[in-house]
Amino acid sequence: MARTGDSDAFGLLYDHYQSSVYRFLYYRTRSATLAEDLTSETFFRALRSMTNFRWQGKDFGAWLMTIARNLATDHFKAGRTRLEMTTEDMGAHDDSTEGPELTVLAGLTNEILLKALTQLPDEQRDCLVMRFLQGMSIAETAAVLGRSDGAVKQLQLRGVRNLAKLMPEGIRG
Repeated sequence: MARTGDSDAFGLLYDHYQSSVYRFLYYRTRSATLAEDLTSETFFRALRSMTNFRWQGKDFGAWLMTIARNLATDHFKAGRTRLEMTTEDMGAHDDSTEGPELTVLAGLTNEILLKALTQLPDEQRDCLVMRFLQGMSIAETAAVLGRSDGAVKQLQLRGVRNLAKLMPEGIRG
């Protein structure tokens, strides 16, 4: 229904996925303004490309996250801005950080965690943000990153290990 350009159907997709896309971009950019801009651009590109989207076996949410991830990567590659090191309204976006793997992250302030995340390689950072801060499954994360489930598990393991090394001594445990 949304593929034919039906604005109501696209509006429903926007309502459903907007907060996830925004949250991913916020964790990636650490700027509410930039995250809002890139979220809008993500949905603009999705709407523009909707007729070319192949639904067979593809998850629309993963497709949107791929667009968002590419936009964020392009933004920083282009050197238009440095990664902003603010911690503005982090509490509002910190509602999906649960799971057994989070022992490494337990007790950290958002500021320390986000500073450490920015030092990880892009793919490890994106994997950890999607898996733990957004609660995406291994399969969903794999679809966004264009990797296998096994590769995502390895990225996750390396990312958590590297994150642990970046933590201040007193927090590591």
